[in-house]
Amino acid sequence: MSNKFSRLLRQICHYATGARPGRAGGLEVIDSIVVLMLENRSFDHMLGYLYSDRGNVSPARHPFDGLTGTESNPAPDGTTIPVFPIGPHAPGGYFMPGANPGEGYSTTSLQLFGSGSEPAPGTAAMQGFVADYAGTLEQRANAGQPVLEGTTPGDIMGCFTPEALPVLSGLARGFAVCDRWFASVPGQTMPNRAFACTGTSEGRTDDTLKSYTARTIFSALSDAGVSWTIYGNEQQPLMRHTFSDITNATDSHFGVFADFQKAAAAGELPGLAFLEPSWHATGNSQHPPFDVAAGEQLIHDVYYALRNGPLWDRTLLIVVYDEHGGCYDHVPPPATAVPPDSSPGEHGFDFSRFGVRVPAVLISPLIPAGTVFRAPEGSPPHDHTTILSTIAARWGLAPLTRRQAAAPDISAVLSRTKPRADDPLAGVTPPASGGTPPGAEDPTHLQLLHASLLAQHSLASDAAALANMTSEQVNDYIKQNTEARPGNRTHPGPP
Repeated sequence: MSNKFSRLLRQICHYATGARPGRAGGLEVIDSIVVLMLENRSFDHMLGYLYSDRGNVSPARHPFDGLTGTESNPAPDGTTIPVFPIGPHAPGGYFMPGANPGEGYSTTSLQLFGSGSEPAPGTAAMQGFVADYAGTLEQRANAGQPVLEGTTPGDIMGCFTPEALPVLSGLARGFAVCDRWFASVPGQTMPNRAFACTGTSEGRTDDTLKSYTARTIFSALSDAGVSWTIYGNEQQPLMRHTFSDITNATDSHFGVFADFQKAAAAGELPGLAFLEPSWHATGNSQHPPFDVAAGEQLIHDVYYALRNGPLWDRTLLIVVYDEHGGCYDHVPPPATAVPPDSSPGEHGFDFSRFGVRVPAVLISPLIPAGTVFRAPEGSPPHDHTTILSTIAARWGLAPLTRRQAAAPDISAVLSRTKPRADDPLAGVTPPASGGTPPGAEDPTHLQLLHASLLAQHSLASDAAALANMTSEQVNDYIKQNTEARPGNRTHPGPP
C-alpha cells in the first residue's frame, strides 16, 4: 500500500469518526510521528537557561526546572566551579565542553554519586561532574585524543543560553519542552537508542553490544499495517544494522535525509519517521565536542521540511537526545523506573533507576506556546519509552516491554482544537560556529560501530582495515556497503 493511499484511507476514517483536521485535538488527528534523536547532551547543558529571564516560569505560567545560577560542583583542587552561560559569541563555544566527557555506566555513576557504583540509598548528589571530567581530560591527553585548546575541567559546567541555541530554544519556547524527560539508562548511546526502539537494552548499559535482537516498534507497526521509515543523514541508517528485527526489512523502509525532505514536501510521510543525524566529527549529531551549531541547522531543516509540507497540521515532531554524554545536569534521576524484562543487567544494574535528564521538545501546531510538559502526577516520568507509548496509543499497539507498559504517553500535550498558524522560528537564523571541531579527521565511535556491523557481512579483512581508516574513508566504506542496488537484494523481513 503506498504512503499516499494509506494517508487518504486514514483521513477517510478520521472523517467517518468525526475526528476532522482542525476540529479535535489529541493523537487521533496525528497521521505522522517524526522522531529526531540527537547525541549526548544533558537538559541543563542545552536548555537550563531557557526561562531564567522569567524566574523559571514559562509565559503560560508553567513552572520550569531550570538553572538558577547557584548550581556548582567541587573541583579536585578544592575550589567550587559554578554553572556559567555559553553565549553565541563565546570563543569555541559551539565545541564546548571541549572534549568528549566520560560516558557509560561507571563514569555516569561517578558524576552522580562520586563513586563508580550506586551507593545505598542511592540518592544522587550530582556533584561529581567536574572531578570526573578532570580525570577524563587527563586520559584523553595521555591517549593523544582530541581536546579543544584551553579546555579545563570546569568547562563541563558550561550551559548554552537561548541566544546561543535560537532554533532549539525557539521551538522549546514556541511549543512544548519536557523538563522531566530522562534517558532510559544511566549509560551510553546504543542502550538508550535500543530503549527508544524496543523498550529494552537487553541488560546493557554500555556500547559493548553492537546489535539487539528484541522486537522493535517498527515490526509492530508493520503487523498493524502502519507505514514507517528510518532515515539516515547522508548515509543509510545505522539503526538498520543495530536491530536484527529489521535488518532484512525491504529497502523502502530506509532512506537518507533528502528522501525525508521529499516525502514531507509531497505529503507522503510514513506513520513513523525516525531520523538519525550524521555520525562523523564534522557532522550534525551534536556529540561533544562536535559542532552544536551544525545540529541547530539540522533541527531547523527538519522543522521546516514538516512545516512547509501539506501534512503539518497532522504531524507531531519529537526532538530528543539519547543520553547526557557526561554533560552537567542538576536534577537527580528518579529511582522509580520499571525494569523492562528479566535480562541480567550489565555492572549488576537492575534498571530501577533512570539515566540523566535530557532535552526533549514536542512540536505540533496543536500545542500551545510556552508549554512545560510533564508526566501525570503519580506516574513514572517521561523517558525514551514514552516515544513507544505514544506510538502505541496512536495506533492501538500492545506494549513491547514492562517499561513501555508503565511509560506515560504525550497525547495530553496536543491540547488545541484548532492548529496554530504562527511560526515561532520566523526570522530565526541558525548559528554558525565558523570553526572545525577537534579531531575532525578521526573516525568517531559510531562511525566505527556502523562500519564494523557492515564488516560482519563483508570480507573478514574489512574489520581489521577499519582501524587504520580516516573518518572520510570510513564514511566511504559505509556508503559503498549500504547503497541500494535494485535487483541485487531481496529482503524477507517486514513489508
